[in-house]
Amino acid sequence: MSDQPPSGPVDPVTPTSPGAPQPVDPIRPPAPVTDPLAAPGPEARPVVSGQHVPADPVAPAQPQGWVWGAPAGPYPGAPYAGGPYPAIPYPGAPYPGWYPAGGGWDPNDPLVTPPHAGIGGWFARCTGALRRGWRLLVPIMLLTQAAPAAVVSVLSLALAPSGEVATAPDGAPVLPDGYFGDVLTFYVAVLAASLLLGPVQSLGWAAGTWVVTRQAADEPVGLGAAFRYGLRRLLGLWGWTLLSSLLIGLGACFCLLPGIYLAFAFALVGPVYLFERENPIGRSFRIFHQRVGMVLGRVALVAAALLLGALVGVVLEAVGQLPFGTHPMDSPGTAAGAVGVALLAAVLAVPVYLAQLVGLLATYAEQRAHEGPVNAARLAAELG
Repeated sequence: MSDQPPSGPVDPVTPTSPGAPQPVDPIRPPAPVTDPLAAPGPEARPVVSGQHVPADPVAPAQPQGWVWGAPAGPYPGAPYAGGPYPAIPYPGAPYPGWYPAGGGWDPNDPLVTPPHAGIGGWFARCTGALRRGWRLLVPIMLLTQAAPAAVVSVLSLALAPSGEVATAPDGAPVLPDGYFGDVLTFYVAVLAASLLLGPVQSLGWAAGTWVVTRQAADEPVGLGAAFRYGLRRLLGLWGWTLLSSLLIGLGACFCLLPGIYLAFAFALVGPVYLFERENPIGRSFRIFHQRVGMVLGRVALVAAALLLGALVGVVLEAVGQLPFGTHPMDSPGTAAGAVGVALLAAVLAVPVYLAQLVGLLATYAEQRAHEGPVNAARLAAELG
């Protein structure tokens, strides 16, 4: 063999600068390239051109037909620098942050809680509605809920039976003259006032629903426009509310439990009437039974807030009335103090009315999302 180089022309080799593309040898296969997005581990996986790369079993990929809720980060599911990847859910469970595409669900809708958002999503929409609308909702509740409650409270103080039950020598109770007539007058007057003030309260519920829904849809709102809408809906809403209340009262006569059951089943009568205006009682009943656990849980939270607020209000008013005696309306001084306490107790109950409004409205919107595509803009259009 000869140590001389082979004869013939030799191609010059041109030096390449760093970062310039390297020439590809048509005969020798390309060297494997390290995947820059490979998960940290003891060994990086080589990726050869034209070779299928299996999905990373650690970092979740986008499920087919699903969309990412909010673009926060370099790519959906990517961890922060140095942070761990999110845990893989059990088979068949939705990936965190992903929502089915094409279902009409907006995970960022201010009013409609999408499926899979849970109680946290519902609560976030309740608090968001209060943050957006409290400047309008507070005066609406003061005029349409607190004021009627104060009127009934003052009327109760004025018409409360003044006679006291005495005790006979043999220990038997002795009723004062005209006691039953005074009691009958008291209850009839309070019931009549409640019925007459019912349309005012219905006006407030309709106006508050209008404000919350239109604000969630980013549409203009105003106090005058809210009351004008409430005036258009007050009679119908009052009628359906009165009918459902009578059914609840009738059910309460049968060992109380049927009344409690009907109160939960009819809790969405108001929103159903305002948005659909067709068979509110039957529709609320069906919504309750289609997802009884979810609706029961949401309405139970609202009911707990109502009961707690009512208990606190009764205690505060009773303690406040103690300095004015058992018959505060007998003299002008004590009457003024008693009326002031009644007004203060009614004002302090406004947060309870707000919780009832936004809680039931968010519950109704969430159930609509379970039935089909809906968002705040569509609900605002349905209000009319």
